[in-house]
Amino acid sequence: MLSGSDTGIGHALAKHLDSLGFVVFAGVLNKDGPGAAELRRSCSQRLCVLQLDITSATQVKEAYLTVSEKVQNAGLWGVVNNAGILGFPADGELLPMNTYRHCMEVNFFGAVEVSKAFLPLLRKSQGRLVNMSSMAGGIPLPRYAAYGASKAALSMFSGVMRQELSKWGIKVAAIHPSGFRTGIQGTAEQWDKQEKELMENLPADTRQAYGEEYLLGLRNYLLHLPSHCAPDLSPVLGAVLHALLARRPQGLYTPGKGAYVPLCIFCCFPLWFYDFF
Repeated sequence: MLSGSDTGIGHALAKHLDSLGFVVFAGVLNKDGPGAAELRRSCSQRLCVLQLDITSATQVKEAYLTVSEKVQNAGLWGVVNNAGILGFPADGELLPMNTYRHCMEVNFFGAVEVSKAFLPLLRKSQGRLVNMSSMAGGIPLPRYAAYGASKAALSMFSGVMRQELSKWGIKVAAIHPSGFRTGIQGTAEQWDKQEKELMENLPADTRQAYGEEYLLGLRNYLLHLPSHCAPDLSPVLGAVLHALLARRPQGLYTPGKGAYVPLCIFCCFPLWFYDFF
């Protein structure tokens, strides 16, 4: 069972797992949207599309009941918490509080809600829980205070669950990809709305301190973000597949070119050196 299958990594992963012969429960934010329609069109009859807004306790429970009825006593082998949002990338002081709350609601609380709901099925099969965190969840990255904090919370949750669930044979992994071109980058309309909200809520002294040129530059940073992201998702798909199938999966995966380098510098060098780097 995986969440966030409408676009990006979740969409590609649902197709990939289906092509390998797995029975896939693909949770989508909109079961009538283009992503869900594409999955129904291109995948086998084994794949089941589930309406799953992970911030809705009702939808999470309904998804659990549907999956539980389908798998019966066999249990469920894997849960992949992939659904996530980025939020407008800007300095932490500039971000409105509802950006922090929304990131936590989706990236952390939603994943915890899904995990808690489906753990009884994983216990039956001694299966796998895989959480899609981020490089920003393991190391501090400028302009990602809200997103990074929510993913760091998810990574810590993964670590604790890895320890606590081991007595039932359930293995837990966190994925920390580097930059990949996925649906999380959002649409121009979404960014316009968030940018407008950010600008309208800035106190005058904060606006003056940062300067109009810097604030306008945030949009340019956002527009150029996809060009710095890798279009080939296969390293992430490979990491998730290993986490699901390997006899001894890793607790942490860092797919993407050089994704482990900043993490190594952060862990092994003085903080002033990492900040300079």
